[in-house]
Amino acid sequence: MLILGIDPGYAIVGFGLVESKNGKQRLVSCGAINTPAGLSLSARLLQIGRDLEELMEQFHPDAMAIEELYFNHNVTTGIGVAQARGVILMTAEKLGLPIFEYNPSQVKQAVVGYGKAEKRQVMDMTKRLLGLSCVPKPDDAADAVAIALCHARSATSLLNTEHASEHRTYNTR
Repeated sequence: MLILGIDPGYAIVGFGLVESKNGKQRLVSCGAINTPAGLSLSARLLQIGRDLEELMEQFHPDAMAIEELYFNHNVTTGIGVAQARGVILMTAEKLGLPIFEYNPSQVKQAVVGYGKAEKRQVMDMTKRLLGLSCVPKPDDAADAVAIALCHARSATSLLNTEHASEHRTYNTR
């Protein structure tokens, strides 16, 4: 199974492709979709959709795992991220890619074994679990790899397998 992990944003969308086979995972590719600061939000959203579609058509993932949206303190930034996340979800749905959503605590639990782990612990375990020499860069890509790894480590449950075969969105809450 090839899993596309996504860390949503509108300036930077992190992505990580993790192959999960026979209970083992390996990193296939990771990086970021960057949109220039001078572009209007609508132009940024269009670029995100186009670049993501290209990425999906290049690698043909079997599933997409995306982080659920949560607002910290800046609601204005959160609204832009929510709009970008909508474009990401629409693109996956348009291409028939099953979507799985995870909140930050679920990612931390799956990767580190502790839902309140610190970011550096998640990055260190991601590096260890995938046998990497260093943590993926930029941070958005590293987060996306952790999200894909979370799905790889969660995808063996009977409930997830049933939903993946139906090609329906499944929220892990």
